[in-house]
Amino acid sequence: MSDTRERREFCPRCGDPVPEREEPLPGEPRERDRVLCDACYLEDFELVDAPDRVEVTVCSGCGAVHRGNRWVDVGARDYTDVAVDEVSEALAVHLKAEGVQWGVEPEQVDQNTIRMHCTFAGVVRGVHVEEEVVVPVKISRGTCDRCGRISGGSYAAEVQIRGRERIPDPAEQSRAVEIAESLVAEREADGDRESFVTEVIEREEGTDVKLSTNKLGKAVATQITEELGGSYSEAPTLVTEDGDGNEVYRVTFAVRLPKFRPGDVIDPDDGDGPVLVRSVRGNLKGVRLATGEPYEARFEEGETPDAEKVGEADDAVETTVVAVEDENAVQVLDPETYEAVTVARPAGVADDAATADVVKTDAGLFVLPPAVDAGGEDDGGAADAAVDPADPAE
Repeated sequence: MSDTRERREFCPRCGDPVPEREEPLPGEPRERDRVLCDACYLEDFELVDAPDRVEVTVCSGCGAVHRGNRWVDVGARDYTDVAVDEVSEALAVHLKAEGVQWGVEPEQVDQNTIRMHCTFAGVVRGVHVEEEVVVPVKISRGTCDRCGRISGGSYAAEVQIRGRERIPDPAEQSRAVEIAESLVAEREADGDRESFVTEVIEREEGTDVKLSTNKLGKAVATQITEELGGSYSEAPTLVTEDGDGNEVYRVTFAVRLPKFRPGDVIDPDDGDGPVLVRSVRGNLKGVRLATGEPYEARFEEGETPDAEKVGEADDAVETTVVAVEDENAVQVLDPETYEAVTVARPAGVADDAATADVVKTDAGLFVLPPAVDAGGEDDGGAADAAVDPADPAE
């Protein structure tokens, strides 16, 4: 006679019946606690595995965190953010928990200790479970390799910003430093901790920027000359040998900015009158003030155009337009003598113009094209209008 009674499993701990569970797939490990009922299983269940304490070393210079054998930029706003990140890395949630949610409430115990109150909730065997853990985080301060090199004055490249037959003006020097800092920031954003500005030195003849690598120095010198014009040369100096006997060089990148800048008024001494410079990137480009015709001086890299500076757009003053005589001439008041003078009429001067900006040179009085104000800024009046002398890019 066959046994028709239902086969049941019972919890070996409390004796309560255990519902039938699916057998693991072939090759999967059999869970040791699957024979326990839900109550006994959850009695010993730990939703979260948390350390008794987390210790974090933070660079006091840049805020990087020391993890393993390296420093990592974490972008934290303060030490509380660092503590939250480190505790998140240290906590482990049980694999059998589903739909886990968690929150953290930091408690500042003292300057170097933050107590993290962490609450977790999830579903285990269809039962909602919650757990709270408290993890103290001890913050210690140190100095990362990068900040140590910076404070020690370590550098491999030096970019010297100079001008040809002039001293770079403050705007040019400031922009050159901004270019260096921008390139460093781009590399930092990509995780490069080897790129940094060691020091910026302001000298009478220009600015020196010390940088961490030769590759970075070359990139900075290249971008400065691409934006501000001019050229640069390289001069390597042997400083030491590394542990493998390889020679280590420090490279000086000597940047020479052009003799003239956008907004300068120059006399090429070719008999056709002054030129308002509009670009110095590559060839020197500008416009003849007497005729409004385009001007371009072609010269080899590193050469200086054969011309003399006779004024600047910044020197221009506003004066009264007495009359617009025809399409080529306009009568204005000389701002010094107050006499009516007939001068060339540049393109863009309206028939009903009441005032105009003029610049006076040894060659006479000239009206600036309307697209260039006294500061040299482009007001959109022409596609090839001059740019602000403080921003020499085209």
